Amino acid sequence: MTERRGILTAGSWCVDNNKSVPVWPLEDTMSTILELDRQGGGSGSNMAIDLKKLDPAFPVETMGVVGHDDDGRFLLSQCDAAGIDRHGLQTLPEGMTAFCDCFNALESGRRTHLYYPGVADALCPDHFDFSTTKARILHLGLPGAHRRMDDPWGDDTTGWATVLRAARQKGLQTNLELVSTTREKVRHFGRSCLPHLDLLIVNDYEIGAVADVETRDGNGTLPPRIVEALRKVLALGPLTLAAVHFPEGAIAMNRDGGVFTVGSAQLPTQEIAGVNGAGDAFAAGFLYFWHEGYPIGEALRFGHATAAASMRAVSTTTGVVSAGETLALAERWGFRPPPLV
Repeated sequence: MTERRGILTAGSWCVDNNKSVPVWPLEDTMSTILELDRQGGGSGSNMAIDLKKLDPAFPVETMGVVGHDDDGRFLLSQCDAAGIDRHGLQTLPEGMTAFCDCFNALESGRRTHLYYPGVADALCPDHFDFSTTKARILHLGLPGAHRRMDDPWGDDTTGWATVLRAARQKGLQTNLELVSTTREKVRHFGRSCLPHLDLLIVNDYEIGAVADVETRDGNGTLPPRIVEALRKVLALGPLTLAAVHFPEGAIAMNRDGGVFTVGSAQLPTQEIAGVNGAGDAFAAGFLYFWHEGYPIGEALRFGHATAAASMRAVSTTTGVVSAGETLALAERWGFRPPPLV
């Protein structure tokens, strides 16, 4: 493990067509698009780009599938421009590259995603080969967005479990990114993968769904319930650490039951352009510091600082800057008090 270095981002690669509108329209009405922006999207793309923005010298590899089309070539060019090792990002000759029309409503600050899977539905465990990777950590996602991966594979309840098992057998540490769909789906995918995970970085809703604990009420996040959910999740698999982020802060628990809490970065409201990709940015910041050996509390704070930086742009990765700049921004903004658990 000490000979390995870097992070392998794998799974979802798509094109995000970011569109800013004044308000989200009612059916049978119209809203004007004020701004258009095409970027890479999906867990594989967002994590890879964020890591390279934090540290251009940091080794980043990726795996996934794209189509033989303009969007596919765009994503490959994004990898090359950022210095991402894309030998595992395969081009499938038939079908379109997955894309997502991402609408950011300026009045409410809320976002709406319309997703077309294209060749992403063909992604399966056969597309993952860990025999030559030099990475230390695998970051895999997104369950629920890839039809064949979501189905059982061999003796496993999902293809995601198959891929994670194979990665651990090759000596990688594993981390999973979930997507906030129905509680039943999040629980199914999370519990399918838990036996093969070393790390889990999710939001408050997702940890609650996996653990079957209500972590929110009408007033927001319930930190003591997050601690309860973390204990249940750590009892279900070999996790070294699980971390949960939410707007006010983050809570993590290690294998020994130690609890770590931090408040989120206080990004001024007027600087917030959108929250699309903030969860990916938190995971990128946290994993980068975790990989480099920083204490858990510092990794949580840097995760929130990276998330706050990302929220200054509508697209997922445009607002992310170098690690040094991120720390300087966080020092200027300050942090909220840690949540009470």
